[in-house]
Amino acid sequence: MTAPVTTAAMGAAAAAAAPWSGTWVSQRLDLRLRTTSSAVGLELADLVGLAVRRNPRRAHLLVSRVLGKHVPTDPRVVRGAALLLGSLVRDALADVDGGARADAGADPSTGVADQPPATDAATLHGRAGALLRDALAGDPTAPAALVAATTPAGTRPLDAVVLGYAETATALGHGVADALGGAPYLHSTRRPVAGVPSVGGFEEEHSHATSHLLLPADPAVLASAAPLVLVDDELSTGTTALHTIEAVHRLGARDRYVVATLVDLRTDADRARCAALAERLGTSIEVVALVVGEVVAPSDVLTRGAALVAQVDAEAAVPATDRAAVAAVRRVDVGWPADLPETGRHGVTAADRRALDAAVAACTARLRDALDAGPGTPARVLVLGTEELMDAPLRLASGLADALDGDVDVRFSTTTRSPVLAVPDAGYAIRTAVTFPAHDGPADAAPGEPGHRRFAYNVAPAGDAGARFDAVVVVTDAPGDTGALAASGGLLDVLAHHADDVLLVVLPDAAAARARAAQGDAPALPLPLHGPAFGSYAADEVSWLLTDLSDVALEAPVEEREEAIQSGGAHYAESLPVEYQPSEAYGRLFDAALAEGARRMAHAVGVVAEQVIAARGGAPTLVSLARAGTPVGILVRRWAQLVHGVDLPHYAVSIVRGRGIDDVALRYLAAHHDPASVVFVDGWTGKGAIARELDAALADHEARTGVAFPRELAVLADPGRCVRLAGTRDDFLVPSACLNSTVSGLVSRTVLNRDLLTPDQFHGAKFYADLAPVDVSGRFLDAVAACFPAVRDEVERDWRRIADEHGTADWSGWAAVERIVEEYGIGDVNLVKPGVGETTRVLLRRVPWRVLVRPDAADADVAHVRHLAAERGVPVETVADLPYSCVGLIHPRYTAGATGADGRAVREAGPGGADGAPTDVEGGAV
Repeated sequence: MTAPVTTAAMGAAAAAAAPWSGTWVSQRLDLRLRTTSSAVGLELADLVGLAVRRNPRRAHLLVSRVLGKHVPTDPRVVRGAALLLGSLVRDALADVDGGARADAGADPSTGVADQPPATDAATLHGRAGALLRDALAGDPTAPAALVAATTPAGTRPLDAVVLGYAETATALGHGVADALGGAPYLHSTRRPVAGVPSVGGFEEEHSHATSHLLLPADPAVLASAAPLVLVDDELSTGTTALHTIEAVHRLGARDRYVVATLVDLRTDADRARCAALAERLGTSIEVVALVVGEVVAPSDVLTRGAALVAQVDAEAAVPATDRAAVAAVRRVDVGWPADLPETGRHGVTAADRRALDAAVAACTARLRDALDAGPGTPARVLVLGTEELMDAPLRLASGLADALDGDVDVRFSTTTRSPVLAVPDAGYAIRTAVTFPAHDGPADAAPGEPGHRRFAYNVAPAGDAGARFDAVVVVTDAPGDTGALAASGGLLDVLAHHADDVLLVVLPDAAAARARAAQGDAPALPLPLHGPAFGSYAADEVSWLLTDLSDVALEAPVEEREEAIQSGGAHYAESLPVEYQPSEAYGRLFDAALAEGARRMAHAVGVVAEQVIAARGGAPTLVSLARAGTPVGILVRRWAQLVHGVDLPHYAVSIVRGRGIDDVALRYLAAHHDPASVVFVDGWTGKGAIARELDAALADHEARTGVAFPRELAVLADPGRCVRLAGTRDDFLVPSACLNSTVSGLVSRTVLNRDLLTPDQFHGAKFYADLAPVDVSGRFLDAVAACFPAVRDEVERDWRRIADEHGTADWSGWAAVERIVEEYGIGDVNLVKPGVGETTRVLLRRVPWRVLVRPDAADADVAHVRHLAAERGVPVETVADLPYSCVGLIHPRYTAGATGADGRAVREAGPGGADGAPTDVEGGAV
C-alpha cells in the first residue's frame, strides 16, 4: 500500500511549527510547569501539554504526549517511552542509580537519591531521552530508533511484579514489565468480571472514576515477597500509589516497592507522607520518573477552572458534521489467538509476552490487507483502543507503523472515561472531542450515572484538513462488542462521520476465560433472592444471598429442638424455632416503642451511615447479617439515597456461630464487588460474640482464598463497646428487636443443614408469606426514614465527634458478662445475653432464668422487657453498675441443650452440670 504523498516530512514540519500544547491553559489559569530534574534529559513540557478538566476535584489535566490516551501519537513513541521508563526501573531494582530515584534514602528537599549516578546507565538513558525528544519534534527516523534503543536484548525476567493503573497506564505498565524481561504483570480495572473475584482494591481520589479492582487469575502474584513495581503516568500527590501499597501490603508484606511514573510532581509534603508510610509498614518505597518537577498554580485555580469551562461552553457553537456521507463499518478478523490474553486485567507472564510478539506480525499483516481493501488509499490511520484495552491495540499499531514506515502516518490513542474541555486552539492539548455511551456494560453505565458517557479526543479534525484521519481502526474486546457500540450515536457511528473508513477489530475474551478457569472447577454461583418472591422487602432494598427453604418443615417446639441438640450434638442452625406470635398487648408495646424511638434510631442510622460511607471512600457495599442486620442495612441505604444521592448495593448474608459466615456468599460478593468496599452491618452488639465470629471467619477465608474482606462490623448500637463503626454506644431499644420475622421482611433465621443444602448453595432461610397480615417490616422502615430530614443537621453536627469517641473498642461489655457469670455461678458466657435486644430475645425464644435491670434504665427501653418477664413469670432484679440497660440470663439448670460458642450444647452449664437451652446468637445472626 502506497500513500500518494510521503507523510514523514509533513509530520516533521507540522511538529516543528506547532506551539506548546499547554500555552492556552497556562495563560488563562496562570499555571506554570517547572522541571527540577530528569534522568533522561527532558523537560516537563516535552512530555505533557495542558487541558481543563470537567471535574470539580481538579482544574487542570496534564495531557501526556507519550501515553497514547488523549493525543493520537506514533505508537512507537508510546512504546519507546514505556520501555525507557522500564529501563530506569530495571536499574533501580539492580541498585544502579541514574539519578531518577526518590524517597528511599533521598534528600527530601529534592527527592533525589544520595547514591552517585552510574555513568554508563546515565549515558544510555540520556541518549534514549534525546531520541524521544527528537521523535516528539517530528524526526521521522527517531520513533523506530527509540524502540530499538530501549528494547532489552535477551533480559531474563527480574524478580519483581508489575502493577499498572487503569485506565491510562495499562499499556505503560506492559512496557515497563517488558523492560524487566517480561516480569509478571497485572493492571487494575474498573470493570467487574463475573466469575473472577477481586482480591482487593483502592481509591483514586482525584479521578473522575475513583474505584479500582484487582482481579488476578492467581492471587498469589500479589502475595509474593518480590518487589512490587507500581506504574502510573503521573504522580500528582502520590496518594493513589500509597492507597495501593497499603491495600497490597495487606495481601502479603514485602520489603520493597518501586513507583514508576512518566512525571513526578509531588511536593515535599507528599514525599514526607510516602516516607512515613514506608516507615510504618517497615518497607522501602522508591520512585523513578522520566522527569521530576512541579505545577505552580494559583490558590483559586479550581474556581478559575470552573469559570473557564462555563465560559467556553457558553461560547461554543454546535459543530457541524464535516460531511453528509457516513462511512460503512467493516469488521476485520486479525486472527488473534483464542488463548492469548488480550489484556493484563487478570495478569500476564513472560510466556504470554513471547506469544504476543509472535502473533503481532501475522495480525498486523491481516490488518494491513484490510486497509488495502478499503475505499481509498489512506495517508493517515488511527488505531483506537478502548478505555483500559491499550496494549494490544498499541502493539498492532506499532506493527502497522513499522510495516508502513514513511508511507502512511499511523497514530494510536484510546477512548476514555475522563470528561475534558475541548478547545480548537493549536496551543491547547485537547482540540476536539467526540462522546458516546459506554458499550462494555459497566456497573455505572446507566443513563445519568457517572460512567454512562465515554470520550475520544483529537480524533475529529479541528478545522485542519491535514489532521483528518482517513481510516480509523477500533480495537475492542468481546465484552465491549455490544449493541451500544454500533447503535446510532455509539462509538462506531460517531467515528463514521469523521473518517472515510472505519474498521472494527474484536479481540476474544481470552484473559477472562483463563482467569475463570484458574478458579478451578468451582460451580457457578447461585443467584440472590429478591422480594416479593422471597421476603416482603422491595427488590431494590436488599438482595438475599440465601437459599429458599420455605417449603421445608424446619420448625419444632422449643422442647423438641433442645432434646435433639442435647442428645445428638445437633447444631442450633440445623432447625428453626416456631415463630413467636406477639399478643395484642405486646403489639401495642412495639407500636409505642416505635413511636418513641424512631427519631433516636434515625439519628443512630445517620451517624453510622456517615461513618460507613467515609470509611469506604463514598462507595460502600452494604452486607447485612441476616436477619436483624437487614432492616438496619436498608435504612443505611435509604440515608445514603437521601443525603448523598447514591444507591448503595445491599446484600443480606448468613453467619452461624461455630460455622462462620457463608463462604459461598463471600465468593459471590468477591465476584461482583471489590471486597475492600464491603462493610458488614448488624443491628446491635451484646457482648461481642458475632463481632468475634465475623473476624475469625473472614481471617480464615482470607487464609484459604487470598481474598481479604475488611474484618469490621458496623452496628446501630454498640453497648458492648466492641466495634468502631456504630451509631451509638447507648443500650437503647431498637424497635426491630421486639419482633421476629414480622419486622425483618418475613424471613426466618438462617439455616445451615447439610441434609438440605449442598456446599455450593447459600445458607438457607424461609419466607413466611402467611404472616403478611401482621407484617410491620415496611411500617418500621418508613417510620424511621420519615425522621431522616428532621435529624439530618444533627447528624452532620455529631457524626465525626461520635466516630472519634468510638475509635477504640475496649470490649468492656464482654468483661462485664464474665463478672456476671462468676457472680451468678452460671458457668458459660453464652448463657448471659446482655443488652435490650438480647434480653428481649431470651424472653421471646428461650427458657429465661432471670432478668437484671439497671436502676436508671429508661422506661421506654425496658417496658417491653418487664411486660414479657411478667407474662413468663420471670423474676426481674435491679442491679447497680450494669454497663447495659438490662441483661437476660438463660436458665443454667432446667434448660436442656444451651448453645455454646460452637453453636452446640453446653454440657457443663452450671454448678450442677445441667445443660442449658439453645440460645440465639446476637444481632444479625437471628
